Amino acid sequence: MAHYLTDAELERTAPAEVASFKGPVPTQIVSNGEFNPPPQTQEQRRVESRVDALAGDLAPRHGLSRRQFLASSAGMAAAFLAMNDVFGPIFDVQRAEAATPGLADARAQALAGQLIVDAQTHFVRDDFKQEGLLDLAKYAKQHWNRGLWGESTLARYKFENYVKEIFVDSDTKVALLSGAPFDDPTWNLLTNDQIATARAAINQIAGSRRLLGHAVFTPKKAGWLDEVDRAIATLKPDSWKGYTIGDPLFPSKQGSYWWLDDEKLMYPFYEKIVKAGITTVCIHKGLLPADYEKSWPGVWEYATVRDVGKAAKDWPQINFVMYHAALRAFLETPSAALNEFEQTGRIKWATDLAEIPSKLGVKNVYAEVGTAFANSAVADPRFAAAFVGTLVRGLGAEHVLWGTDSLWYGSPQWQIEALRRLEIPEEMQRKHGFAPLGPADGIVKSAIFGGNAARLYGLHVKAVLGEIGNDQVAAIKAQY
Repeated sequence: MAHYLTDAELERTAPAEVASFKGPVPTQIVSNGEFNPPPQTQEQRRVESRVDALAGDLAPRHGLSRRQFLASSAGMAAAFLAMNDVFGPIFDVQRAEAATPGLADARAQALAGQLIVDAQTHFVRDDFKQEGLLDLAKYAKQHWNRGLWGESTLARYKFENYVKEIFVDSDTKVALLSGAPFDDPTWNLLTNDQIATARAAINQIAGSRRLLGHAVFTPKKAGWLDEVDRAIATLKPDSWKGYTIGDPLFPSKQGSYWWLDDEKLMYPFYEKIVKAGITTVCIHKGLLPADYEKSWPGVWEYATVRDVGKAAKDWPQINFVMYHAALRAFLETPSAALNEFEQTGRIKWATDLAEIPSKLGVKNVYAEVGTAFANSAVADPRFAAAFVGTLVRGLGAEHVLWGTDSLWYGSPQWQIEALRRLEIPEEMQRKHGFAPLGPADGIVKSAIFGGNAARLYGLHVKAVLGEIGNDQVAAIKAQY
């Protein structure tokens, strides 16, 4: 991950609510303010133009304004039609869904009860005061949008909006709240105690188990195993979160990076969590800039999966979940990665992850797709198809977890719809031995969306859906 925007970079950007096309699906990779996003590609401009044209043509048929149409289920269908027009038939969508009143709504309603477990979500604590983010918002209000709200509070990324965008504005049923460690503790998004408090608050309000929570562990930091003991005894996390790369924002100057298979450092931790029965370990992997060897010297290897296989083989009792599926590419168009895939059949670090089970005979390695799927689906859905196909072929559909990294990308509903409709092109299936992903509520996608996480987190699908369907959050969503 790279540094915050310079003054020169800021001059070349505009706020998403002003510069971005207000369509159902983003037509440009969007930054959360920490990075300079790549410019809109020619294909994305074509998608944007096509969506706009479809809205102008179809909105009157629904008796809606252009804006109302784009916010509707039919508008969502139109967005995927436009993407197919530009990128080829990647998404399962028919023109009738966008053109015929009621058809898209009926489809959306039929899928609304699907179990969606988002295995990676974030919000920031109320007292988050890191000047980088606050100064960016103030700059945006001064130079871009006088009406911008929350420039001094970061309310956009806080608890109240989190509940709305995750549980009300999307079909997500259960979410896993995560955190992240930094060399500079003022960057910490949430403490372990705050994650546990948020979990308790949402579940109490809902009257159901809507929110799961991580405890972040930080090898090499003083007293880290004592914090693990405290978390086990008092916080009782649903799983663990770690960053082998150390600080995820900047190459660590404190040497806070580490290996999963470091027997002296990590195996005492594994002994503790196995004894406690909290045996799912989620690890941030991948997501480095294209010049990672130069910009992250001596550190970048810790973002690869070279340490996963041995740890998984030595500890079959533990589920090792690699976040972002270890995809190297981050906040860049996937054209280079797609070209590499088409020439070699490999996707940097994600293919390495997918090959671990066949090479080592392990069954306890998983991939989570947060950020990696969102960015590729926006920039080139053909790469998204190759990415998901690679994971399913190597790990098996039962070892791929849904995650969105929201709130960084707003409500995750567009990501949910993208995977529901995604299909691997037939020629790609034949060439690379990929199986079809199938329908939105078929075996493969149901496993990815919720079945696999339900198994890891002890969620009984029918019981959970029954409980959640009648809880307080469901009532709020129905009124909303």
